[in-house]
Amino acid sequence: MISKVENISDEQLEKIRKLVGEAFVTNELFHDWGSVEERSEDVMKYMALYVDYVYQADELYANEDFTGFIGLEDSGNAHKMPQVRMLFRMLMSIKFSKLKSLVGFAKQIESSNEKYAKHRHLDALMVCVDKNHQGRGIASELVTYAKNMSDELGIPLLFDTDVKNYAEMYQHFGCELYNTVTADNGVTRYSLCYKK
Repeated sequence: MISKVENISDEQLEKIRKLVGEAFVTNELFHDWGSVEERSEDVMKYMALYVDYVYQADELYANEDFTGFIGLEDSGNAHKMPQVRMLFRMLMSIKFSKLKSLVGFAKQIESSNEKYAKHRHLDALMVCVDKNHQGRGIASELVTYAKNMSDELGIPLLFDTDVKNYAEMYQHFGCELYNTVTADNGVTRYSLCYKK
């Protein structure tokens, strides 16, 4: 069963930060930050701040044993203050040159989901399954929960990923791959949508 993550201890939040950070270290989003080993520390910091944002915005959901997480944001209820706090903290803790390269990449691919993003939608901010629990249907459970929320709200559910295998997984779960954009650094953004 998936439910909103609320009122957890700092220790529990730190475990989530670590799990999500480790899952994203190899993500192509951070391609320009060096090899996996070179970028590991900064990606861990970045993803910790991102997890804090998703949690503080009340948009973090997990399975019962906290081995799978999904961030879900209704674009009609976006939380600006947690975003501002996250950006400020990133500027204070991650090298400006690395953030600049990430922003450059983001600008190149920002139009990838404009077909649906112009209207109210549900954004999958992240999907993460503990590497020791993959292959057990947790990702399917998380995506099904998101699809049900999308159905209840009557708005499309959007996924953006920089990993081809994940794009294929979302298609397997009933999402439409409707756009791909490749940035100058060779990283491709796959945009997918689920709608009833």
